[in-house]
Order: sequence, then C-alpha cells, then structure tokens
Amino acid sequence: MESSDVELDLQRSVQAVLRELSAQAPALQSNQGMWRWSLHKKVERDPAKSPALVRILLRELEKAESEDLRHVIIPLLHTLMYVLTKATGITEELYRRTYTFCTRLLTLPAPYCTVALDCAIRLKTETAVPGTLYQRLVIAEQNLTSELYPYQERVFLFVDPELVSPSVCSALLLEIEAAQVQQTPEACMRHVVSHALQAALGDACHASALQRKLKASPRGALERYFHAVVAAVEQMASDPSPSREGHQERLEEIYCSLLGPAAAARGRYCGDPLQDPQPSIPLPSPHITFHLWTDEEQLWKELVLFLRPRSQVRLSADLEALDLQGLWPDRELARASMLSTDSGIERDLPSGADEPPGPDSPETERAGLQRKGGIRKRVWPPDVAMPACWAGPQGLHRRTGVPGGVGELVPGVSRLHTARVLVLGDDRMLGRLAQAYHCLRKRETQKFCLTPRLSLQLYYIPVLAPEKPASCRHSELRELATFLGRADPWYESTVNTLCPAIHKLAEMPPSLDTSRKVDPFILDVITYYVRMGTQPIYFQIYTVKIFRDLSQDPAEDIFLTELNVKIQDSKLPKDGFSPRRRGVAEGPGAELSICYQKALLSHRAQEVTSSVRATGLVLKALPASDTEDHTCLNVSVTEVVKSSNLAGRSFSTVTNTFRTATIQIQSQDQRLLTLLLDKDGRRMFRDVVRFEVAPCPEPCSGARKTKAPWLGSHQLEVEGTKAKPKPLLMPINTFSGIVQ
Repeated sequence: MESSDVELDLQRSVQAVLRELSAQAPALQSNQGMWRWSLHKKVERDPAKSPALVRILLRELEKAESEDLRHVIIPLLHTLMYVLTKATGITEELYRRTYTFCTRLLTLPAPYCTVALDCAIRLKTETAVPGTLYQRLVIAEQNLTSELYPYQERVFLFVDPELVSPSVCSALLLEIEAAQVQQTPEACMRHVVSHALQAALGDACHASALQRKLKASPRGALERYFHAVVAAVEQMASDPSPSREGHQERLEEIYCSLLGPAAAARGRYCGDPLQDPQPSIPLPSPHITFHLWTDEEQLWKELVLFLRPRSQVRLSADLEALDLQGLWPDRELARASMLSTDSGIERDLPSGADEPPGPDSPETERAGLQRKGGIRKRVWPPDVAMPACWAGPQGLHRRTGVPGGVGELVPGVSRLHTARVLVLGDDRMLGRLAQAYHCLRKRETQKFCLTPRLSLQLYYIPVLAPEKPASCRHSELRELATFLGRADPWYESTVNTLCPAIHKLAEMPPSLDTSRKVDPFILDVITYYVRMGTQPIYFQIYTVKIFRDLSQDPAEDIFLTELNVKIQDSKLPKDGFSPRRRGVAEGPGAELSICYQKALLSHRAQEVTSSVRATGLVLKALPASDTEDHTCLNVSVTEVVKSSNLAGRSFSTVTNTFRTATIQIQSQDQRLLTLLLDKDGRRMFRDVVRFEVAPCPEPCSGARKTKAPWLGSHQLEVEGTKAKPKPLLMPINTFSGIVQ
C-alpha cells in the first residue's frame, strides 16, 4: 500500500473516533469503542504506519487547539501517547513537536494541564532516550528482575459471582489465560531488547536478524543482553543531561556484540525496507490475576501477598512483626522534640566530641539507649511503614524517568509496588469495594501500614446482567458508571461500551485451538484503561449509624451511591419506644422527624428540623447533573399530602428534594424502617427506629489525645481536636478526571 493510501486509511479511522466523541453519527453507536481499538491494531500489525499516525494525530490536536475543541484533546493525546509508547522509528522532530504541544496545554485549566504535564514529563525522557517508556512498562507489568528499575505492578481483577454470571467469569478468565500463556519471561526480555535497539538505531537495525538471534540465544545469554540494554537505557535516562547520540552509540555496541560486526554492518548499509519489512514487536498485556470476591478481607490479603510472595510470607507472623515498634494510630509521626542542653556552638562542645567512637566501644552500645539534646529522629526499619493516606497523590515512577526515590512517603522506603484493582459489576459491586476500602484504611491505621510500599489504584468497568425485555433496573444499577461517562467522555466511549461486548464474548463457544492467534478485544480495552487511566475522580463515602433500640449502641455501616428507606407494615413494640403522638392522622406512610444541615453555597451551618409523613426516602450520593456538587447528599422524600373533599378524606404523595451533608431521621409513630444500602439486597437492615448519616471521616482524623511531658508528674492529658475531620474519599481512575 502506498504512503498516500496508508495516510488516507488512518485519517478515516481517526475521523471515525472524533465523530464518535462528537456524537454526530448515530449509526456508529453499534461500533462504539471499536474505532480506537482498530486504529491501534492497524499500527500494531504494521509498525511502519506509526510515524504517519503520529503526524495525523498531531495535526488533529493542533486543529483542536486552534478551534478550541477541548473535548477531543485528551482522547487524542492519550491515543498519541499509546502509539508513541509502542512505536519504533519515530523521528526526534515528531517527539519535539509533541512535547511542545503538551507544554502549550499547561496554560489550560485542569484536567487538560494535568494530563499534559504527565505526557510532557514522559516525552522529555523518551525524546532523549527512545524506548524508555516501553522498557519500563514491560519490566514493571511483567515483574522482570532489574536492580536499576525495581518497580512491579499487578492488575487485580475482582468480580462478584453473585452479580456476574458464571459464563462471563469463565469467558474473561479464558481470554486472560490465552493471552498470557505466551508471555513468558524469556519472550518479554526478547521484546525489551528488540524494541530498545530498534528505537535507538532505527533503519540501521536489521530487525529480522536480531529477533532470530535472540530466539536462538540460551536463557543465560538472553539475560545478559537484557540487563545490558536495561542498564544502558536507565543510566542514560537518569543522567541530568541525556544525550541521544551517546545512547545510540552505547546500544550500537550491544547490537554488534549480538550479531557480530559483519552482520551489523550488512544491516546498516544493505538493509532494504521493501524486501525486509519491519517485524512487529508486541507490547505484552499486564500481569492480571482473576479473583472471585467471596471474602470481605480478600482485597487486603491479596495486597499483602503481592508485597510478600507466598514463598516468603507467613501471614500472621509477618503482620505481627510489622507491629513490633508499637505504631498506634494516635502516635504522631512528626518529630518528637526534647529540651536541648547544649548552646549549639561548636567550640562549647566537650573535647573529643567530634571523634567517632570505635565499633566495640561502650559509647556505641549506649548510643541506642541515650542521646544528646536536640531533635530525636525516628529511624524506620525496612519492614515497618508509617500510617499515611492511601488517596495521596499517585507516584509517577513509571513516567518520570527518575526511578530512584520517587513516591517515597517514608525516607528510605520506596513505593516499588503498584496494585491496580479493577472491579467488574454494577453499583452493588462498588458498594462492596467501598466497604473493603474503608476496612483497609481502618486496619492500616490500627495495626500496620502497606501504604509507604504500595500505590493503590482503583478502576471500574460496568457489567450488568442482561435483562429481557430491558427494564429501568439497568439504569438504576449503573448510576456511577453514568456519572463517570458524563464527567469523562473518553471513559464513556472506551469503557462504558464494554458491557455488550463482554456478554457477546460469554455467548461465544470457547476455542480449544491455542495455536491460532486472536485479537482479544476485551483484554486490550482493559489493558488500555489500566495503563492510560491515571486521573482519579474522588467519591465521598458516607457512614450510617443504625438504631434498632434507642437504649443500645447503634450498628454502623457505610454506603457509596444510595441509601433507600422504606416504611415497614409491622408495629413497634410498646416497650422501649415513645408512644404515638395524639392527633396524628392515620394514613399511608409514617410520621418522621427529620433533622439535617442544609447545604448552602456560603458553606454556613443552617440546621433544619421538620416533621413529615412520608412513605419512603432515597438518599443519593451522586449528583443528577454536572452542575451539582458531588460532595452532598440529594435527599428525596415521598411526602403524604392529606386532602378533604365531598367524597371524604383522601391522600396523595408528592416528592420533595433537598441537599445536605448530614441527616438524622427517626420514626415518630409505631412504624419501623427498612434500610437498603447501595441497592444491594444483601445489605438490608430491618426494624430500624432511627438512623444518622454523615460523611465518613478518615480513620484517626478526628480527636486525638497527646501527653504534655512538660507538665511533670501530673501527666495531664491534653485533648487536641481538629476543627473538621478529613472526609474519606475513594478514588476511581478515569482518563481525564472531571472535564468541565
């Protein structure tokens, strides 16, 4: 195919993606999500098309910038970066044009400037040292051993067997296993070496001869070549002023040692790209583990096993060892000061103070028991991590080009592991994820911490059970997915369209021929999402206190999306509850006392108390439109209205709505309430008298007690309370975050 025909074909594919984003082609709805995938497949099958696609995407990005078509900037930028990560043979001029474009986007508001900054950081390293992004991605995702780049990643795919059909679970598991059966460590090392040499040497690299040589090399020789290439790339990438020419010379030496000087010279001077087409170097899918979510603590256990392999872990013993230092939640990690007894002047120090004691001297033995005046610094052992926030800013260890020391929350302890937790299901599954996330955070602050060693990223793909005929139940169970699609159009186009494709995959008969190469669409989209979805959207978790008896302590639970309240027909017991007030008209529903804090734009506290007769309430945590604040509850009360006419007394209902952050509701007559959390029938509470809802606070973010040692023998406890506890937010990664 001629170059003009290639560019025309790629241009048509790019325009199809843009039309899908602009919602100007209803006929394309059946192919939603396929255009981006088919575009990447074209350059994957024929890598020589990559430079042409990069030029087309750059032209479209510059056009969108000049015409202020911001809704296509982030999708095109992610598509471009994905091509640049895989491609070889991209000229330095194209890299610099892309980098310059990203720097111009830094003047735009978030999320455009945030995504552009991430891309610019990666491009700066890739321009000087081609192949860095591909190498680091494969090393981290495949857990290849490398001292210069020790980062590891894993994708944990969780499905609830009670919400997702067995056929869908089996189909996903078979597709994952079929794709990963050929991703051996040897194959991944061959890919890294081939890609690095082709990216650095370009046309001077005889790609076919190189791949044949690598396939014929024994494991020991392959590992030597792999470590030599990784060392060359990482050392040049970590240089303050990396040289593209120096990097090329160093990899050319490795290339000559592989093929020999004569063969390398023939590849440099006699290679004919028409007779010897450039072979494709696949980008292996990440290491994905499939889990049926049956245990409440399953997420925490899998994260522990990820940090400590099964061959090295004794779960109970290791967890106890991590708590030997007595790290409790109310121990501040700020420095602990002591009264200094020296003047701070060097000449006032006693003689011999500057001479270090010998290793066997008594001073060395006493050093761990006493100290001189000044600031006491806590020395953190390698197996003890400090309590910290899981939802902190994510590390860019795979993207910055500076692997050492990136993402350190504790000095000397690096976050070398990234756990990408992907859940499939509907809003009920997200409610379970919120429960696990809350328990994880609570356990971290009470016992020990994985946070300084682990970066936790959460992802969500909506999968709903097929219903025939289709009912409104589908839209009710995918409210959070709908919100994510409104907030991020690229998420709507790429992820929200996966549900029909997953069900089609489940209906297909399994293929027993493992030798036949297939293009796994579902796995490719999952891989694209977990790699490029780096911008989180944070959701408030709410806690609910449930009283079945006002004389006893309440039960506590949390919810993420919705709390539904219905009136039971059963009467309250006479003991332990206030009698029904006189004068209350009999009728449907129950008399409810509602006390809430009204949400105002000024953020002033305005408490409202009312008594209404209602048949039910719905508390939704997600806004109905993009203009509403998604940190408040939208409360809908189905109120009973009494009217009298000639026919007698009649009742009708009307729905009243208001917004609040906290609310307390109690039944005033002899009717009990039923609470349903996150639309999940397994999380139903009956016979409820009263309940209270408020934003769930961060564990240990409220009141603390600290001792004041300067008070001498009295040892009075000083109560230190924060003005407002920090709310617990659960992040779900998307491609751009919230696009205004």
